[in-house]
Amino acid sequence: MKGLYWQQTSSAEETNFVFLEKDNLPVLKDNHVKVQIKACALSRIDTKLLSEFKMEKEFLPVGREIAGVVLEIGQKVSSFQVHDEVVGILPLDLEESGLCEVLVVHEHYLVHKLEKVSWLEAAGTIRDGVRAYTALHYLSCVSPEKTVLILDGASPFGTIAIQLAQHRGAKVISTVYSLEDKQYLERFTPSLGELYCLTLKKANLENIFEVFMRSLKIYLH
Repeated sequence: MKGLYWQQTSSAEETNFVFLEKDNLPVLKDNHVKVQIKACALSRIDTKLLSEFKMEKEFLPVGREIAGVVLEIGQKVSSFQVHDEVVGILPLDLEESGLCEVLVVHEHYLVHKLEKVSWLEAAGTIRDGVRAYTALHYLSCVSPEKTVLILDGASPFGTIAIQLAQHRGAKVISTVYSLEDKQYLERFTPSLGELYCLTLKKANLENIFEVFMRSLKIYLH
């Protein structure tokens, strides 16, 4: 099985990506699922985080957000059946790359893919979607009486966070870095409470907090 890996080198300026051939897939355990990969997102490899968890290796797998079809399930798998369409985020300790044909992963790292969502959309949005939902639902418990400030609202994460916050009834204030981004967010329905256009050089978090502190309840970036 061939997958894409990032080879760490002594030079910080040099980046090497290589395809490595694995001999065999891991054994399918009771709670694991074999998935045929249909799409995989390319996200940044957080080497600092891996270093803190002492998980650095010479070759690090590339691509952790995947979407695909279930080929086989373990004896104790309860959430999926063969032929189910799934999307998920691979755990940091998984040695296999998401950029491969088939892989084996625990069922808890997968969810069912919505029928109307394409393979590319599923793999491309799952990471930012989980981040935004975790921040708004679990960490801040967003509700209709709260005001949410989302920096760089036209980014993939910002776009998802805005829609989730509005869905929960919160007032959303956002910043953008260009006129094009501002016009993009102005087309949102329902419309945002306020939009502030900043340049990267002028953006100053301290000034933003001074303006919004009285009404601001939640801050996402």
